[in-house]
Amino acid sequence: MDIVNIQKAKTHLSRLVEEVAGGVEIVIAKNGVPRAKLVPLDASRKVKFGVLKGKLRYPDDFDVPLPDELLAFFEGRAGK
Repeated sequence: MDIVNIQKAKTHLSRLVEEVAGGVEIVIAKNGVPRAKLVPLDASRKVKFGVLKGKLRYPDDFDVPLPDELLAFFEGRAGK
């Protein structure tokens, strides 16, 4: 992964975009601090359903309705 300062990125944006389209990831830094990352558009994360199956646990009463006092709080009716 290449790191490029923001001034160089402004000057060479077209070239950087072509590099990124070729599969390179580029970090843009300002005063040496990373601020953004250019990645290929097709490099978006793929969602894999079911990867956590069997790894998460939740209580048996997970879907029990909340008490009226708590619902009132969330609905802005608390203390009225």
